Amino acid sequence: MKPIWIVDDDQSIRFVLEKALAREQFATRSFSNPRDVLAALDDDEPQVLVSDIRMPGGSGIDLLGKVKARLPGLPVIIMTAYSDLDSAVSAFQGGAFEYLPKPFDLTRAVELIRRAVEESLREEVRDLGHAEMPEMLGQAPAMQDVFRAIGRLSQSNVTVLITGESGSGKELVARALHKHSPRGDAGSNGPFIAINTAAIPKDLLESELFGHERGAFTGAQTMRRGRFEQADGGTLFLDEIGDMPFDLQTRLLRVLSDGQFYRVGGHQPLKANVRVIAATHQNLEQRVREGAFREDLFHRLNVIRLRLPALRERREDVPSLTRFFLAKSAKELGVEAKRITEPAVERLMAFDFPGNVRQLENICHWLTVMAPAQVIEPKDLPPELMAGDVARQPAPAPVHAAAAPEALALAAAPPALGAPAAHASLPPAGMVVGGLPSGWLLDLQREARRLLESGDPEVWDTLTRQFEGQLIHTALEITRGRRIEAAHKLGIGRNTITRKIQELGLDD
Repeated sequence: MKPIWIVDDDQSIRFVLEKALAREQFATRSFSNPRDVLAALDDDEPQVLVSDIRMPGGSGIDLLGKVKARLPGLPVIIMTAYSDLDSAVSAFQGGAFEYLPKPFDLTRAVELIRRAVEESLREEVRDLGHAEMPEMLGQAPAMQDVFRAIGRLSQSNVTVLITGESGSGKELVARALHKHSPRGDAGSNGPFIAINTAAIPKDLLESELFGHERGAFTGAQTMRRGRFEQADGGTLFLDEIGDMPFDLQTRLLRVLSDGQFYRVGGHQPLKANVRVIAATHQNLEQRVREGAFREDLFHRLNVIRLRLPALRERREDVPSLTRFFLAKSAKELGVEAKRITEPAVERLMAFDFPGNVRQLENICHWLTVMAPAQVIEPKDLPPELMAGDVARQPAPAPVHAAAAPEALALAAAPPALGAPAAHASLPPAGMVVGGLPSGWLLDLQREARRLLESGDPEVWDTLTRQFEGQLIHTALEITRGRRIEAAHKLGIGRNTITRKIQELGLDD
């Protein structure tokens, strides 16, 4: 990432911002006047520019205009000790990202710069979105293995079997294999034909694959070429091959063996020069053992096997995929791409994504349409992500009337201060014992039930704010108000605790 440029004639301001940003792992470069900034732009550029408004040798507003003319997408933060209306209006009219009055709270200034960095990165992604969309994204080791395999197979026409969960991108890999093979290069430009064998009724699938002659069956009024003929000289992608009917597997095996096939109702053998790439989310070895898939066809397809990892196996790719899909959705809808905060990204990274990359793309499309603000917060994420955290917790069983009342009372009663050692065998507060929540979890269950039954429309937000507020308040009590130490004890970042304190009104 490029450095943050700081422009201020006050050396102390430059020093304080440099040190604060260095603690947050941001590189910086400082200037005392606008002239030096404009000269430096000839061979370098910043990620974000933070500039004073009044300096010897030039105005920050003039600098803003000149920088924006050269770098329209660069976020510029204007600082000033003269907090008048004209300065603010001029700054925003000139395209400033934000207006920061002096003296400023250092923590809030750093948070503002962080937001500007996110804006800058989003602009970079959007610029990439206007260029050709990349075929696939992934920095995780498992995806790098896939990319290396595609590279190794680029000069081969060997049959490939792609395995992986639904939505993990099997067709994207098949298209990449075709594009980078001799069949898909610019010279031959052979066709890529895809068919989902699970999505076509059994009685139509044979005709889809091999075509039919006129009059072969009721409704066959004209001859029709099948997918094998359409893919001649190119690649045929057979998705969800594990669901192919058993009798059709025999015909497919014959085509793979000698390259010949017949149209439905035809008597003339046809040949097609086709590379077959198959994909499935099923365990084909298990299907063979069950007698649902031909063993000889399995071995014919399983020449090279390429396994795609599930998204939960490459969580480090979620941030880049999210920003890419947000930019892509915005481009498709003709709107400005939305930004997403780090806490929201963290929530996405914690989700298991049973629908994998396809589900993440759908969520980003949903957020582009449904998120109320331009910046996506955790509360803006769709309900299934909120429910995901709850779903991973043990579900409390219903309390039956037959349950021993003394047992329920014991589970519900919090341990008294100074309780004798005989109570050491009691379950820890919050533990689920025998299907029943104890301690504070039981109190939470009661409060949730009360709010839900009362029809409160914001149960989730209400309880979450109370929970987070109590955690932070207690941590600050223990650390006597030292925020960094409190954040460390809670296992969260210093920026996160500062933001939460502001959101929850704990510093009022």
